Amino acid sequence: MHKSLLSASLIAFALAAPSVQAHETGDIIVRAGAITVNPKADSSSVKVDRGPLAGADLGGKATMSSDTQLGLNFAYMITNNLGIELLAATPFEHDVKLKGTALPAANGKLGSLKHLPPTLSLVYYPLDHKSVFQPYVGAGINYTWIYDEHVGSQASANGFDNFRAKNTWGVAWQVGADYMLTDKVMINGQVRYIDIDTTGYVDNNAVAPGTRAKVDIDVDPWVYMVGLGYKF
Repeated sequence: MHKSLLSASLIAFALAAPSVQAHETGDIIVRAGAITVNPKADSSSVKVDRGPLAGADLGGKATMSSDTQLGLNFAYMITNNLGIELLAATPFEHDVKLKGTALPAANGKLGSLKHLPPTLSLVYYPLDHKSVFQPYVGAGINYTWIYDEHVGSQASANGFDNFRAKNTWGVAWQVGADYMLTDKVMINGQVRYIDIDTTGYVDNNAVAPGTRAKVDIDVDPWVYMVGLGYKF
């Protein structure tokens, strides 16, 4: 009796499971979902690099907040197991804070910035293209475009202005997986590590005319995305 019930359950599960062709040569895959950029933000100390105090080391560190936006993936399957993928997203916004510097007025929220992180990757799917579950690994190159930098109200009141940060190139690594719900629709989850190294600058003429400070930041974020995909 128990064997009969078990056999019946397995047959029912097999019938309910989707019969699909997962990813094949020439497929175009579009994924969308929530994407979070969580910066590691390991930085150098804050140094004065311009003005009468040039060369002074103020110590301290810079940190960056995380942010979640709408993430988009566009993939094209070159073969059944190899694809090219472009990562895009709506603009991320991060608060930048300084802590532990020798200048008390500099500590706290310095300001904020926005960035776009387009990333082009080569992605490998190791399983047979008929598999409903499709894990993958990938590697590629990232360009981080940083814009709309501005100092916060408290930093501005302490004489800081003209905050800016450099755009940057870096490598990107990823792991992820698709699970096919139908022949066209899938659930997707992915994790990336992106090498983002930038330098931030800020002026402060209240300390001394022509004074500029800088800090090198290894942003190096972990990037997490969960969403749905559609195959054309």
